[in-house]
Amino acid sequence: MNIIFLTIGRMYNVENHGIYTDLLRTFRDNGHHVYVVSANEKRSGKDTEFVEESGIHALRVKIGNITKCGMIEKGISTVRIESQFIRAIKKYLSDVKFDLIIYSTPPITFAKAVEYIKKRDGAKSYLLLKDIFPQNAVDIGIMSTGGLKGVLYKFFRNKEKKLYEFSDRIGCMSQANVDYIIRNNGEVDPKKVEVCPNSIEIVDMRISDQESAEIRAKYGIPLNKSVFVYGGNLGKPQGITFIIECLKAQTENEDAYFLIVGDGTEYGNLEAWISKAKPNNIKLMNSLPKEDYDKMVAACDVGMIFLDHRFTIPNFPSRLLSYMQAGIPTLACTDPNTDVGKVIEGDGFGWWCESNNVAAFTDCVTRAIAELERGRENLKTAAFESLRARYDIANAYATVMKSINS
Repeated sequence: MNIIFLTIGRMYNVENHGIYTDLLRTFRDNGHHVYVVSANEKRSGKDTEFVEESGIHALRVKIGNITKCGMIEKGISTVRIESQFIRAIKKYLSDVKFDLIIYSTPPITFAKAVEYIKKRDGAKSYLLLKDIFPQNAVDIGIMSTGGLKGVLYKFFRNKEKKLYEFSDRIGCMSQANVDYIIRNNGEVDPKKVEVCPNSIEIVDMRISDQESAEIRAKYGIPLNKSVFVYGGNLGKPQGITFIIECLKAQTENEDAYFLIVGDGTEYGNLEAWISKAKPNNIKLMNSLPKEDYDKMVAACDVGMIFLDHRFTIPNFPSRLLSYMQAGIPTLACTDPNTDVGKVIEGDGFGWWCESNNVAAFTDCVTRAIAELERGRENLKTAAFESLRARYDIANAYATVMKSINS
């Protein structure tokens, strides 16, 4: 089959590991011809380019800035993406007849591009639903359903509905996502909505005690404390105010050490509090190269997930997979609508509490330290085996192929 994958992500090396690159390599390795249409943001200074790399055809389309910019610039750039993608596809891929279109959210503004390829080639279409927008923006106050912002909401909500309409199948991250889409989109046929979770090529990233000690020494992380690590975006979706309150409650905990690694729009707020409070058991670091980050995570004891309590949509953060691959349990503080905590606790590799209860977070930390003392290896094994059973990229590939062939 000829397969086209649409994304706004920066995809410069398909050999890197990630939920999308791993899937594309799996299609390639199973004999399919894979074309990737991705974005070159304006700030990169790169024009549109069409190249072949690692057996995959890559069309990188010059677009406006959609990251690390103001909301107005981001909004305008996002709206223009589908027309820019269509023009590039017409120019560079006019002689390729596609059998399958795969695309992910964000953004939701691929509807016309999907419609164009479907009509031109008679292709099937598969949506990997990673983001339920614009409702997620409404939940955390970035957008509203009334007033001027309500106009934007209605515009993007219509785009969302169109995207669902043009999708032959919608693959959701978890069962809670499936239930949400069906419950809130009456026009969507429930039969075309299924679970196709964030998945990766399984690589055992667990390390020995000796290597763990060396990595901790390299980054100034203590050996005699249970280390809780958070890695990833530090923005509004994570509920930084709550994270700070949780960390405040742990500054006197002599058994725990907290490592925060990442960047984002709210990084400065966390940095300002740490600079002022100067806690001796909390360390904040900027993002690291993926290989270094993965090794550092494996040297820690517990991974952490934070989601703003106001979310009504069931997010399922992909950073969970990096913790599981490193063989460490997870402490998740989230809204009650996501089922990520249910998976973590149900498979026996972590703890969950609601992200509006600092006392509950403190209790989870206490329980985690005690359970690590009693059965560290059992927790590590449970995390890795759950990854193998639930989130192997081979299963995601099989799900897509079965759905399209049916």
